[in-house]
Amino acid sequence: MKKRVLFICTNNSCRSQMAEGIINYELGDKIEAYSAGTTPTAVNPRAVKSMAEIGIDIADQRSKVVEEFAGQHFDYVITLCDSANEQCPMFFGGVKKMHLSFADPAAAVGSETEIQAAFRMVRDEIKDKLLDFFK
Repeated sequence: MKKRVLFICTNNSCRSQMAEGIINYELGDKIEAYSAGTTPTAVNPRAVKSMAEIGIDIADQRSKVVEEFAGQHFDYVITLCDSANEQCPMFFGGVKKMHLSFADPAAAVGSETEIQAAFRMVRDEIKDKLLDFFK
C-alpha cells in the first residue's frame, strides 16, 4: 500500500503545491501526495511555470483548505512554512508530523527574472530535501 503525505502551507499556492507535484511525479509509485493550506488562495502561476521547467505539470492542481482532509489518515503531515506549522491542526492515527521551512517565493521582489529565479531556487530546495527524506 502506498504511503500518504499531506503538505501544508499557509496559502497552498506555491511551496506545498510544488511539493505535491514533485512527490507524485518522482515517487508516485510509492507515495500519494496531497497539499492544503490554512488559508488557501489559488495556485500561483509562477509555481506552475517553475515546475513545468523541470517537466512536472501542476496546472490542474487546486488550492485546498486543510479541513478538506479531516478524518483522513496520512503517514506524514509536513508543514513547509512557519505560519502553517504554528496553525497546523492535529492529525491523529500514528501520523508523523514534520516541519521543513522554506522561503516564500511569492514574497520575492524585483524583476520578473529575479522573481522567477526565487521560485526556481525554492523548487529545487524542496525537491532536494523531500527526495532525500523519502528515498
